[in-house]
Amino acid sequence: MKTRADLIAFLDAHGIAHATLDHPAVFRVGEGDEIKAALPGGHTKNLFLKDARGQLWLISALGETAIDLKALHPVIGSARLSFGNADLMAETLGVTPGSVTAFGLINDTGRRVRFVLDAALAVADPVNFHPLTNTATMAVSQAGFRRFLAALGVEPLIVDFAAMRVVGA
Repeated sequence: MKTRADLIAFLDAHGIAHATLDHPAVFRVGEGDEIKAALPGGHTKNLFLKDARGQLWLISALGETAIDLKALHPVIGSARLSFGNADLMAETLGVTPGSVTAFGLINDTGRRVRFVLDAALAVADPVNFHPLTNTATMAVSQAGFRRFLAALGVEPLIVDFAAMRVVGA
């Protein structure tokens, strides 16, 4: 599994500028408000999910975005959704609970995880994610984030969670 150092090397190799702030561990969206206040841009919440057919999903959204998991499955074309367990999270994304991040897609070499991006986060600039650990926050520009996804071969499914619809499909 790739580490924070590997992630940084990957971003550097792809010309993706990044800035990282180390801080005490943050486990939930409501924690670390003083950290977020010091960092401009969109701050994220990330949900690792598994549907009833076994498909894995990662949702990255603005921290304040409301996500109705019971209503989401027909929008994204999944079966009923529930949270994925810690072992599966470590196996596919290389992270532990509290450290879920879109940057974890760097570890999903088998492309088992489908990525859902909040439409509001898709226009935030910069975007802030944990760099594979919840003891730091890394900012990249929206363009840099899209370059990261493209370098991995990941095409996000963009969802407007307020309207509960796929955008740009």
